[in-house]
Amino acid sequence: MAEGKAARAARLDLATLRAIPRGVWGVGLVSLFMDMSSEMIHALLPVYLVTVLGASALSVGLIEGVAEATASIVKVFSGALSDWFGRRKALAVIGYGLAALSKPVFPLAGNVLWIFLARFADRIGKGIRGAPRDALMADITPRYLIGAAYGLRQALDTLGAVLGPLIAMALMWLTAANFTFVFWAAVVPALAAVVLLVVLVREPARASRVHSGASRLDETEPVRARASDRRRRSTGSTASCARESTSATGRGRPLDPTIGSDRCREPTRRAGGRAT
Repeated sequence: MAEGKAARAARLDLATLRAIPRGVWGVGLVSLFMDMSSEMIHALLPVYLVTVLGASALSVGLIEGVAEATASIVKVFSGALSDWFGRRKALAVIGYGLAALSKPVFPLAGNVLWIFLARFADRIGKGIRGAPRDALMADITPRYLIGAAYGLRQALDTLGAVLGPLIAMALMWLTAANFTFVFWAAVVPALAAVVLLVVLVREPARASRVHSGASRLDETEPVRARASDRRRRSTGSTASCARESTSATGRGRPLDPTIGSDRCREPTRRAGGRAT
């Protein structure tokens, strides 16, 4: 019995992976190759700055701190810009392209300043691409596969982050600690990531996204209409009861909450029940 359940779960997982759109796989592979490229450089960069370029520990910390802060700040604006501009893939391509263009600067850099500029450009690219990429995945993924799609992309991203340092260490061992060779090798997966993004990922038409958003609004319209109708009935009932009480007072009758229609007496009974 346990083996049968395991087999059914495996078939379900395999079916889910098959159902994930090709564009999501494309975004996942893009994340894998770009993270692989970045980690091949970042894993060696502090050692390279100190031992080859003679940078201080303070310089290394300043470069990393400014780079990561830049990426975090740019992310805030890139998401809003993708909503306003409506071209998520274009922004993602710009972000990944900027990161890929920054990679050749590392082996060509002759001083700390060039390394700082390359790292700064790389993190700007990361900030630009992050939010539009995730929004693009939401646009191309069916709602029932959202969790699986984002899980797949994150898994491939993490795989790239693991493979990058391993490849860098292997190349350092094979080339007798040739930093320049490893940095040039990191350019290859970065360029492959940009090509995969352009070829494999198709952005849905803006009209279809607007239509789907309008459909979601249409789905909530009956609920809003019912709530508005209840408010109108409640307001009309309150006004009717007020007129009935005013009429009774005008005819000289006492203003007794028990006098009047059942509709007017019901709130009084409920209020009295709560008070006791």
